[in-house]
Amino acid sequence: MMGRTPNGQPGFLGFVHRRRRGAELFLLILALAVGIGGYAAVGIGVDGAVPTNIVGYGGWLVILIVACHVAVRIAAPYADPVLLPVVAALNGLGLAVIRRLDLAQIDKAAGTGKPPHVFANDQLVWMTIGVALFIGTLVVLRDHRVLQRYTYTSGLAAIVLLLLPMFPVIGREVNGSRIWVHLGPMSIQPGEVAKVLLVVAVAGYLVVHRDALALAGRRFLFIDLPRGRDLGPILTMWLIGMGILVFQRDLGTSLLCFGLFLTMLYVATERPGWLVVGGLLFVGGATVAYFVESHVHSRVVTWLDPFGAWETGSQQVGNSLFGMSWGGLLGRGLGGGQPWRTSYAESDFIMSAIGEELGLTGVMAVLLMYGLIVERGLRAALVCRDGFGKLVATGLAVVFALQVFVVVGGVTDLIPLTGLTTPFLSYGGSSLVANWVIIALVLRISDQARRPIPDLSFDEPAEVETTQIVKAVRP
Repeated sequence: MMGRTPNGQPGFLGFVHRRRRGAELFLLILALAVGIGGYAAVGIGVDGAVPTNIVGYGGWLVILIVACHVAVRIAAPYADPVLLPVVAALNGLGLAVIRRLDLAQIDKAAGTGKPPHVFANDQLVWMTIGVALFIGTLVVLRDHRVLQRYTYTSGLAAIVLLLLPMFPVIGREVNGSRIWVHLGPMSIQPGEVAKVLLVVAVAGYLVVHRDALALAGRRFLFIDLPRGRDLGPILTMWLIGMGILVFQRDLGTSLLCFGLFLTMLYVATERPGWLVVGGLLFVGGATVAYFVESHVHSRVVTWLDPFGAWETGSQQVGNSLFGMSWGGLLGRGLGGGQPWRTSYAESDFIMSAIGEELGLTGVMAVLLMYGLIVERGLRAALVCRDGFGKLVATGLAVVFALQVFVVVGGVTDLIPLTGLTTPFLSYGGSSLVANWVIIALVLRISDQARRPIPDLSFDEPAEVETTQIVKAVRP
């Protein structure tokens, strides 16, 4: 923006970001069309008619998204205008796909007399809770830098949450992994909340200690390795990740926590040596886990031979690959495939259902939306004016990048299956609520970074008058 500098001379004053809330509203209309249109398409594809509850469902979805838009317009007017519409589109599409899988379960249970377990209504309730926390985060947290005060508190809380499933009364083991906590009729996955607290704790720690961690040690093959005395933090995170892997048999959370810390450490110090050390620790730990932990061993065996694993009863990856190949480029259409043949299609393998009924085109569109979330998070980190905000925004973007990579990689047999949920798409209350809070934090940092810098310049007469007053009161 051109204007006059404090000395009265014309010049360039800097960039002034527009609020762009009108653009966000337009994109939100398109996102609602994706969610409500997908829900209607499911009814037409399965039953041959638009669902009878389309008005109530669509109306509630509109209320939730409009409430988010109003909250951003009031509490974070300069926030990124693309993040919320992308999230709304993903959440709406996930609800439509889960509803499609529910209808298949209802048809299968029609002749058995047993009530089917449906998930779409529960997911809509969890979305409502997530939206409420999204709005609450934006309203209560007016400045993200306040979180830096709770660096060690957040770290301690993250460790406690990761250990909760190990408690004998409330902890539960599901599908070989002990990652759930049951509180009465509810079951939550505390690791989803722990990842948010972990980002805050790591960012606060690195802001204070990154200068020491950036010091170079020995040089090996053109890479400056870190000093031995600075290996404490990465060894601690490695031990935490290995503990999660061995005692909870949770490959996904272990990989996410260690990969998140390693990436943030590299971004803070700009030292490739940390990537080398972290990579060696990861390879060593994974090798030991393969030979020691039977759960990890079975995942690797299924990865190497997904169709041969049918003999041992593990058919998920094989069915997923068959379904996506049947979907082809454009898919069978919502209601035209058989995605229920893959177990846990509503949670771990929802990308397989999308690939079967929306084809490679639908999968690429979803991956593009995730890419936009990561890109917008990193853009907020680039324009943020404080180091803590830069690292928090980077860490939250890396959470999405790592989680989507390991989930889609596992479903497509690129890497061993980890068991993580696909953000905003998969069924899961803990994951959905935590991800809505993550988006609120990114929007808060983006709003702070995009706000115009206050004009603190003084007019020349006022400046002279202030100088005279100071001289008069000086003894």
